[in-house]
Amino acid sequence: MTLRSTIATPEGKRRYVRRLFATIADRYDFITRVLSYGQDRRWKRRLIDLAALRADDRVLDLACGTGDLLFAAAARARTVVGLDLTHRMLVLAMRKRREKFVAGDMLALPFPDASFTVVTTGYGLRNVPDLRVAIAEIARVLAPGGRLLSLDFNRPDNALLRTAYHAYLTVAGAALGYALHRDPDTYRYIPESIRNYPGARGVARMLEEQGFTEVKVVPVLFGLMAIHVASFPKLDDGKPTSKFQPD
Repeated sequence: MTLRSTIATPEGKRRYVRRLFATIADRYDFITRVLSYGQDRRWKRRLIDLAALRADDRVLDLACGTGDLLFAAAARARTVVGLDLTHRMLVLAMRKRREKFVAGDMLALPFPDASFTVVTTGYGLRNVPDLRVAIAEIARVLAPGGRLLSLDFNRPDNALLRTAYHAYLTVAGAALGYALHRDPDTYRYIPESIRNYPGARGVARMLEEQGFTEVKVVPVLFGLMAIHVASFPKLDDGKPTSKFQPD
Protein backbone atom coordinates (compact mmCIF):
# COMPACT_ATOMS: atom_id res chain seq x y z
CA MET A 1 0.00 0.00 0.00
CA THR A 2 1.37 3.44 -0.93
CA LEU A 3 1.75 6.31 1.52
CA ARG A 4 -0.91 8.27 -0.38
CA SER A 5 -3.48 5.51 -0.10
CA THR A 6 -2.56 4.85 3.54
CA ILE A 7 -3.49 8.37 4.66
CA ALA A 8 -6.46 8.74 2.29
CA THR A 9 -8.97 7.69 4.96
CA PRO A 10 -9.39 9.20 8.45
CA GLU A 11 -8.65 5.90 10.21
CA GLY A 12 -5.65 5.19 8.00
CA LYS A 13 -4.28 8.67 8.64
CA ARG A 14 -4.90 8.35 12.38
CA ARG A 15 -2.85 5.16 12.62
CA TYR A 16 -0.08 6.46 10.35
CA VAL A 17 0.32 9.79 12.18
CA ARG A 18 0.52 8.02 15.55
CA ARG A 19 3.34 5.78 14.31
CA LEU A 20 5.10 8.57 12.44
CA PHE A 21 5.42 11.02 15.30
CA ALA A 22 6.50 8.32 17.72
CA THR A 23 9.27 7.53 15.22
CA ILE A 24 10.45 11.08 14.53
CA ALA A 25 10.05 12.65 17.99
CA ASP A 26 13.77 12.70 18.80
CA ARG A 27 14.55 14.30 15.42
CA TYR A 28 11.56 16.64 15.39
CA ASP A 29 13.34 19.88 16.30
CA PHE A 30 16.09 19.21 13.76
CA ILE A 31 13.75 18.37 10.89
CA THR A 32 11.49 21.39 11.42
CA ARG A 33 14.53 23.68 11.26
CA VAL A 34 15.80 22.04 8.07
CA LEU A 35 12.49 22.02 6.18
CA SER A 36 11.69 25.61 7.24
CA TYR A 37 15.06 26.92 6.02
CA GLY A 38 15.88 27.78 9.64
CA GLN A 39 12.86 30.09 9.93
CA ASP A 40 10.59 27.94 12.13
CA ARG A 41 11.32 29.72 15.41
CA ARG A 42 10.87 33.13 13.83
CA TRP A 43 7.44 32.12 12.49
CA LYS A 44 6.42 30.85 15.91
CA ARG A 45 7.52 34.10 17.55
CA ARG A 46 5.37 35.94 15.03
CA LEU A 47 2.38 33.79 15.94
CA ILE A 48 2.88 34.58 19.63
CA ASP A 49 3.12 38.29 18.82
CA LEU A 50 -0.14 38.07 16.84
CA ALA A 51 -1.80 36.37 19.80
CA ALA A 52 -1.32 39.56 21.87
CA LEU A 53 -1.25 37.50 25.04
CA ARG A 54 -2.17 39.06 28.36
CA ALA A 55 -1.12 37.99 31.84
CA ASP A 56 -4.60 36.65 32.61
CA ASP A 57 -4.88 34.51 29.46
CA ARG A 58 -5.32 30.75 29.71
CA VAL A 59 -3.46 29.22 26.76
CA LEU A 60 -3.83 25.74 25.28
CA ASP A 61 -1.14 24.72 22.78
CA LEU A 62 -2.31 21.81 20.63
CA ALA A 63 0.08 19.37 18.97
CA CYS A 64 2.63 21.08 21.18
CA GLY A 65 5.50 18.82 20.13
CA THR A 66 8.62 19.66 22.08
CA GLY A 67 7.16 22.89 23.39
CA ASP A 68 8.38 25.85 21.30
CA LEU A 69 5.04 27.71 21.17
CA LEU A 70 4.10 26.73 24.72
CA PHE A 71 7.31 28.07 26.23
CA ALA A 72 6.98 31.33 24.31
CA ALA A 73 3.41 31.71 25.56
CA ALA A 74 4.45 30.92 29.13
CA ALA A 75 6.60 34.05 29.17
CA ARG A 76 3.47 36.19 28.71
CA ALA A 77 0.42 34.31 30.03
CA ARG A 78 -0.47 33.12 33.51
CA THR A 79 -1.66 29.63 32.56
CA VAL A 80 -0.34 27.44 29.73
CA VAL A 81 -1.13 23.82 28.90
CA GLY A 82 0.44 21.74 26.15
CA LEU A 83 -1.34 18.78 24.56
CA ASP A 84 0.15 16.23 22.20
CA LEU A 85 -0.83 12.78 20.98
CA THR A 86 2.75 11.49 21.19
CA HIS A 87 4.05 10.67 24.66
CA ARG A 88 7.69 10.87 23.54
CA MET A 89 7.18 14.46 22.38
CA LEU A 90 5.91 15.38 25.85
CA VAL A 91 8.89 13.70 27.50
CA LEU A 92 11.26 15.75 25.34
CA ALA A 93 9.33 18.95 26.07
CA MET A 94 9.42 18.35 29.83
CA ARG A 95 13.19 17.88 29.67
CA LYS A 96 13.42 21.45 28.40
CA ARG A 97 11.13 23.04 30.98
CA ARG A 98 8.53 22.00 33.53
CA GLU A 99 5.14 23.20 32.38
CA LYS A 100 1.78 21.46 32.33
CA PHE A 101 1.57 18.84 29.59
CA VAL A 102 -1.28 16.47 28.74
CA ALA A 103 -1.33 13.48 26.43
CA GLY A 104 -4.47 13.71 24.33
CA ASP A 105 -6.23 13.76 20.99
CA MET A 106 -7.25 16.97 19.21
CA LEU A 107 -10.47 15.24 18.16
CA ALA A 108 -11.54 14.67 21.78
CA LEU A 109 -9.94 17.30 23.98
CA PRO A 110 -9.90 16.30 27.66
CA PHE A 111 -11.02 19.71 28.93
CA PRO A 112 -14.37 21.25 29.94
CA ASP A 113 -16.16 23.75 27.70
CA ALA A 114 -14.79 27.32 27.65
CA SER A 115 -11.61 26.38 29.53
CA PHE A 116 -9.17 28.58 27.60
CA THR A 117 -8.98 32.12 26.27
CA VAL A 118 -6.35 31.30 23.62
CA VAL A 119 -5.65 28.16 21.59
CA THR A 120 -2.43 27.91 19.57
CA THR A 121 -1.09 25.17 17.33
CA GLY A 122 1.91 24.73 15.09
CA TYR A 123 1.51 22.15 12.30
CA GLY A 124 -1.46 20.66 14.14
CA LEU A 125 -4.56 21.12 11.97
CA ARG A 126 -3.03 19.52 8.85
CA ASN A 127 -2.28 16.30 10.73
CA VAL A 128 -5.68 15.54 12.25
CA PRO A 129 -7.79 12.78 10.64
CA ASP A 130 -10.92 14.98 10.67
CA LEU A 131 -10.33 18.71 10.41
CA ARG A 132 -13.95 19.72 11.03
CA VAL A 133 -14.10 17.75 14.26
CA ALA A 134 -10.81 19.29 15.43
CA ILE A 135 -12.10 22.82 14.74
CA ALA A 136 -15.33 22.03 16.59
CA GLU A 137 -13.34 20.82 19.61
CA ILE A 138 -11.23 23.98 19.58
CA ALA A 139 -14.40 26.08 19.51
CA ARG A 140 -15.82 24.06 22.41
CA VAL A 141 -12.87 24.63 24.75
CA LEU A 142 -12.50 28.32 23.85
CA ALA A 143 -14.18 30.83 26.13
CA PRO A 144 -16.43 33.45 24.47
CA GLY A 145 -14.17 36.10 22.98
CA GLY A 146 -11.24 33.66 22.82
CA ARG A 147 -8.65 33.52 20.04
CA LEU A 148 -7.24 30.77 17.84
CA LEU A 149 -3.84 30.99 16.15
CA SER A 150 -2.50 28.27 13.87
CA LEU A 151 0.75 27.99 11.89
CA ASP A 152 0.92 25.43 9.10
CA PHE A 153 1.96 24.65 5.56
CA ASN A 154 -0.18 26.15 2.82
CA ARG A 155 -1.24 25.02 -0.65
CA PRO A 156 -0.11 27.86 -2.96
CA ASP A 157 -2.73 29.02 -5.44
CA ASN A 158 -0.18 29.19 -8.25
CA ALA A 159 -0.01 25.73 -9.83
CA LEU A 160 3.62 26.08 -10.94
CA LEU A 161 4.75 27.22 -7.50
CA ARG A 162 2.68 24.47 -5.86
CA THR A 163 4.27 21.80 -8.07
CA ALA A 164 7.79 23.05 -7.38
CA TYR A 165 7.05 23.29 -3.65
CA HIS A 166 5.72 19.74 -3.47
CA ALA A 167 8.69 18.49 -5.50
CA TYR A 168 11.15 20.12 -3.09
CA LEU A 169 9.40 18.69 -0.04
CA THR A 170 9.20 15.25 -1.63
CA VAL A 171 12.88 15.10 -2.62
CA ALA A 172 14.19 16.70 0.56
CA GLY A 173 11.84 14.63 2.71
CA ALA A 174 12.87 11.38 1.04
CA ALA A 175 16.57 12.18 1.44
CA LEU A 176 16.19 13.13 5.10
CA GLY A 177 13.96 10.15 5.80
CA TYR A 178 16.52 7.76 4.39
CA ALA A 179 19.47 9.47 6.09
CA LEU A 180 17.83 9.63 9.52
CA HIS A 181 15.53 6.60 9.57
CA ARG A 182 16.43 4.46 6.54
CA ASP A 183 12.87 5.07 5.34
CA PRO A 184 12.30 7.61 2.53
CA ASP A 185 8.55 7.76 3.25
CA THR A 186 9.08 9.18 6.76
CA TYR A 187 9.17 12.84 5.72
CA ARG A 188 7.43 12.41 2.38
CA TYR A 189 4.33 12.42 4.55
CA ILE A 190 4.52 16.24 4.63
CA PRO A 191 3.87 16.88 0.91
CA GLU A 192 1.34 14.03 0.83
CA SER A 193 -0.55 15.56 3.75
CA ILE A 194 -0.58 18.94 1.98
CA ARG A 195 -2.27 17.36 -1.06
CA ASN A 196 -5.28 16.49 1.10
CA TYR A 197 -5.26 19.73 3.08
CA PRO A 198 -7.74 22.46 2.05
CA GLY A 199 -5.05 25.16 2.31
CA ALA A 200 -5.19 28.46 4.14
CA ARG A 201 -8.31 29.77 2.40
CA GLY A 202 -10.15 26.49 2.83
CA VAL A 203 -9.31 26.36 6.54
CA ALA A 204 -10.46 29.96 6.91
CA ARG A 205 -13.84 29.07 5.44
CA MET A 206 -14.15 26.09 7.77
CA LEU A 207 -13.39 28.31 10.76
CA GLU A 208 -16.14 30.71 9.72
CA GLU A 209 -18.58 27.84 9.29
CA GLN A 210 -17.82 26.82 12.88
CA GLY A 211 -18.67 30.33 14.09
CA PHE A 212 -15.26 31.98 14.28
CA THR A 213 -15.12 35.67 13.37
CA GLU A 214 -12.40 38.09 12.30
CA VAL A 215 -10.67 35.20 10.54
CA LYS A 216 -7.40 36.38 9.07
CA VAL A 217 -4.80 34.57 6.96
CA VAL A 218 -1.26 35.87 7.40
CA PRO A 219 1.02 34.60 4.57
CA VAL A 220 4.47 33.39 5.56
CA LEU A 221 7.42 32.55 3.28
CA PHE A 222 5.74 34.00 0.17
CA GLY A 223 2.52 32.14 0.96
CA LEU A 224 4.10 28.69 1.26
CA MET A 225 3.17 28.82 4.94
CA ALA A 226 0.31 30.62 6.68
CA ILE A 227 -0.79 31.74 10.13
CA HIS A 228 -4.51 31.77 10.87
CA VAL A 229 -5.82 34.25 13.43
CA ALA A 230 -9.47 33.96 14.46
CA SER A 231 -11.77 35.00 17.29
CA PHE A 232 -14.56 33.03 18.86
CA PRO A 233 -17.57 35.33 19.31
CA LYS A 234 -18.80 36.52 22.65
CA LEU A 235 -22.16 35.22 23.74
CA ASP A 236 -23.99 38.35 22.63
CA ASP A 237 -22.29 38.58 19.24
CA GLY A 238 -24.92 36.57 17.40
CA LYS A 239 -24.00 35.01 14.09
CA PRO A 240 -20.57 35.79 12.66
CA THR A 241 -20.62 38.57 10.11
CA SER A 242 -17.01 39.09 9.07
CA LYS A 243 -15.18 37.33 6.25
CA PHE A 244 -11.61 36.13 6.45
CA GLN A 245 -9.05 38.73 5.50
CA PRO A 246 -6.01 37.64 3.49
CA ASP A 247 -3.15 39.84 4.62
